[in-house]
Amino acid sequence: MIDVKVDGRLKSQRFRQEREADWKRLERLMEKVEKGSMASLSEEEILAAPVLYRSALSSLSVARATSLDRGMIDYLEMLCARAYFFVYGSRETLRSQLGAFFAGGWPAAVRGLWRETLVSVGLMVIGALVGAWLFGQDAEWYYAFMPREMTGGRDPAATTEMLRSTLDGAKSGSGLSMFATFLFTHNAQVALLAFALGFALCVPTAMLVIYNGVMLGVFFALFASRGLGVEAGGWLAIHGVTEIFAVCLAGAAGLKIGWTVAFPGERSRLDAAAEAGRHAATVMGGVVVMLFFAGLLEGFGRQLIAWTPARYGVAALTALIWGLYFYAPRRRTSA
Repeated sequence: MIDVKVDGRLKSQRFRQEREADWKRLERLMEKVEKGSMASLSEEEILAAPVLYRSALSSLSVARATSLDRGMIDYLEMLCARAYFFVYGSRETLRSQLGAFFAGGWPAAVRGLWRETLVSVGLMVIGALVGAWLFGQDAEWYYAFMPREMTGGRDPAATTEMLRSTLDGAKSGSGLSMFATFLFTHNAQVALLAFALGFALCVPTAMLVIYNGVMLGVFFALFASRGLGVEAGGWLAIHGVTEIFAVCLAGAAGLKIGWTVAFPGERSRLDAAAEAGRHAATVMGGVVVMLFFAGLLEGFGRQLIAWTPARYGVAALTALIWGLYFYAPRRRTSA
């Protein structure tokens, strides 16, 4: 037994002596990268790293197969793990990753959901029409969808002049600003929930999008009933084109997940849901950006631009920008 142990140690020592120089060189390269960056390596070191990594990996395989020293195996496992991330890890910087996302990844993901987007927009429009119709039947429906504490007097009991004064931009006071903040917060919550609840076979997502449309419908119908529909439309559109479209895209992402879970096709339900989730998550990453941009338009543009035609002009410009960004044909780049 003693002879076997001694023989095993001798084998390990010879194995280490024959290869340790390459291991140490690879270890020094990894320390250099981890303390600085890849730019700190010379061209020769960059070319040598993959060769040294494969050599260390081969040594680890032999050490495991021949049951050599446990400490040496642990050392090689750690060294190979560190070198793996250098050899096969991403070479892209955060700036290049963001550039790829905005230049191609996000628009391509949105175009891939064009059917779900049409359905989501249709649900929003149906909800708005239903909301306006309900208000036309009975103004009390307004309170069923708009929380009383957030209306700040902008309800069926308000006078026409009071409603008109809330649309005057900087003259609207804190009341309308609070209401606008409520609308933005509400839409952001609906967007996130519409995406998160997509796994429940589309139903909660569809109901949320419809409800959001109903709320917009009763709000617009209130002002339209006082002859202020054009003004209210401009007040909403200057930021609503971006904000409401973001909600529709979030709804489309949720519908994509729900439909895939219900009808996975030839793939397993788990694999299909995972793929749909990655696609939808890319869209949602951009939705967050759109909501941020809508918040800027709401906080600054609507207060600084009080002329209704100018508000519609800004709304049309944002619609054109988003339309071209997402759906304009793109030139294919050769590999």
